[in-house]
Amino acid sequence: MRLSPTRLLAAFLVAGIAPAYAANDTTQFDVTITITSSCDIHTVAATDVNFGTVASTATNVDQQGQLTVNCTPGTAYTIALDNGQNGADVNSRAMSDGTNEVPYQLYRAAARGAGDVWGSTTGGGGNVLAGSGTGAAQNLPVYGRTPSANFPAATYNDVVTATVTY
Repeated sequence: MRLSPTRLLAAFLVAGIAPAYAANDTTQFDVTITITSSCDIHTVAATDVNFGTVASTATNVDQQGQLTVNCTPGTAYTIALDNGQNGADVNSRAMSDGTNEVPYQLYRAAARGAGDVWGSTTGGGGNVLAGSGTGAAQNLPVYGRTPSANFPAATYNDVVTATVTY
């Protein structure tokens, strides 16, 4: 005996079986990111300001080092250099052998002029370096000069801290 579709549906309903129908439902969700301004600064060891080995000389000794900063694109920053471990201010930076000191200066520009002294504030004997992030590492030269080296034979050093503010 063959059941018609109507009788078959009625049989399912009497038996408590509901026919299966395909159904779907949808929802939406957000995809977000928050990018904050950030800067990372580091001195590459191979590019410290190293005046090298010199004998007593009557002329200035110039050398160059480098800082590398990587800031989020469009992030304004300033970089300050402190007095070093032996200087009372940016105008009295000095390398020391523990007893004697050899003065030196750090500059933001190759001309090494008085207005180019790289300091820890704007004005007052030195200026910070201002820039804007690109999202890529930016290499920033640090120009150094020590005056005539008529000092006792020894190895002199100093440690300068660079600070990026953004």
